[in-house]
Amino acid sequence: MASFASFTAPSAATAAAYPKTPQLSAATKPPTHITHHYSSPAGHRRRTRQPLHITCDSTAPNNTPVPDNPSSPTSRRDLLLGLGAGATTALTLDPFSAALARPVRGPSIEACVRATAGDQTFACCPPSFAGVDIMDFQLPSASEPVRIRRPAHLAGLDPVWLDKYKRAIKAMRCLPNDDPRSYIQQARVHCAYCNGAYVQADDTNKGLQIHYSWLFLPFHRYYIYFYERILGKLIDDPTFALPFWNWDHEDGMPIADMFKDTESPLYDPLRNPAHQLPTSLLDLDYNKRQPAVRTKEEQVRVNYAVVYNNMVSGAKRRLEFFGAKYRTGSAVPVRQSSGSCENLHNPAHIWVGDSSRALGEDMGNFYSSGRDPLFYVHHGNVDRLWNVWKTIGKFRFDFDDYDYLNASFLFYDENAKPVRVKVKDCLDNKLMRYDYEERPLPWRNFQKTPASSATVANIFGGEKTANAAEAPAVELTPLTEFPLALDSVVSVSVARPKKSRTAAEKEAQSEVLVVYGIELQGDKVVKFDVVVNDDPANPSGPDKFEYAGSFLNVPHDSMKFATNLRLDITDLVGDIGADDDDELVVTLVPRVADGPVTIAGVRIELQN
Repeated sequence: MASFASFTAPSAATAAAYPKTPQLSAATKPPTHITHHYSSPAGHRRRTRQPLHITCDSTAPNNTPVPDNPSSPTSRRDLLLGLGAGATTALTLDPFSAALARPVRGPSIEACVRATAGDQTFACCPPSFAGVDIMDFQLPSASEPVRIRRPAHLAGLDPVWLDKYKRAIKAMRCLPNDDPRSYIQQARVHCAYCNGAYVQADDTNKGLQIHYSWLFLPFHRYYIYFYERILGKLIDDPTFALPFWNWDHEDGMPIADMFKDTESPLYDPLRNPAHQLPTSLLDLDYNKRQPAVRTKEEQVRVNYAVVYNNMVSGAKRRLEFFGAKYRTGSAVPVRQSSGSCENLHNPAHIWVGDSSRALGEDMGNFYSSGRDPLFYVHHGNVDRLWNVWKTIGKFRFDFDDYDYLNASFLFYDENAKPVRVKVKDCLDNKLMRYDYEERPLPWRNFQKTPASSATVANIFGGEKTANAAEAPAVELTPLTEFPLALDSVVSVSVARPKKSRTAAEKEAQSEVLVVYGIELQGDKVVKFDVVVNDDPANPSGPDKFEYAGSFLNVPHDSMKFATNLRLDITDLVGDIGADDDDELVVTLVPRVADGPVTIAGVRIELQN
């Protein structure tokens, strides 16, 4: 077992980070202005964009979701997600007892409420399940054809397949809005699970959130599985397969051309236009307000480094890759920790979304992400990388925890029937009768380089070497000053649990850097980098030894929450020559902060 496999009871310093006051008002603030999905947001100059021309019966252009704008907002429960008027529950880091064996069974559909994003509320609940028999998921027959998912930039070159894809999306857009398979309802699935509409079926005082935990990967696997089958059903093709955005390969890093055709049902006008140019490569180190100026070769190298960090060096074990354990009764405001695969996927959401809009629609906010066909293609690659991760090293296998295997979700299938699914039935995608075209993994053996010749002693005021004799010392922040607001670069010396570890010890236990008690508002973009034994005045990027990883929050609901960032630094310590050091200097580098962020502390632990 890990020294700190999950959250520990808070220290006095950590507890002080969480004020004992309500985190939400009793009623959600009503929208003061909600623009039409295809209108230019107030205060922003409208950019020229070609409209879609899709003919079907619909009350909204292209049958896309339109935010509700009621004359008076639907009230939110006082106990929404366990907090409300008069609540005194602080955001704590108390662990939930695994001995109770309570897998998340959810959501409670009949208790669904309006979702939140910023100061607006949205209707994201599905059609009611009342009086309808919910089926338990059955794996498809072994005689069913296997759907082969191809990289989007190659699949789009096949005119026959592309015609099928367009017809399927158009057919989905043209379904009645109350059909659970419709474009609107499919988009609302992600909104409901991610933006505070749902509560847990077995604990309706606690909200349900599928990010920041081990639920992230299995939920999205099922989500795109049913989405794909619905599309195939609508064009009567049981072999139809979605493409995947192959952004872990140089050739697939741009948005595929088929998504840029303004006359196509695959187009979404609410994307950042600067990132749809032929020369625009997805930036997996995207900082929103601090765009990097890189050559194509530099961007490809950075992207490969980010994938390597999150798939290889920084994700040797399950907890770091999948995210923290999440059981019924766990409080949503404490979103334990996301896994490296979720961290890897986050920048694409912000990079694609329209940054001129307050909520970053469509891809830039979880409530609206499902409106963009590119969302499902993006998650196809995330799903594919789940499979890849399990093939590239020891200890890379799925959780066998009862509560993980039996966690469940509710979806509508291709026949518009409600289905209850469990995680244990989705661990082998081949049994679900879909697979991925094999692609090269150019990031697999990525070679990092050292940041500089300066030593930690040079930078932080110890013994100086000749080549850095004039280097100014940088003041370290004592751990006793945490919790603190992360509004500037912070460097802190952190004790290691064990130094001079043997190769066998490193294989048996990973050394994990934990930035804990990260408190922020859920609807804000927040990003910071973490570097080790590095110059805080010139912190390293993802392709350097000293870079440990990044935290990036994709906006979703309006809750204040706390979480952890777990980074495997076993390889990093060896690369920087710090195996025999008692302590490491950890530097937190703010990159984007749309709202305040507080850090409760930093520690290093050993993880089995």
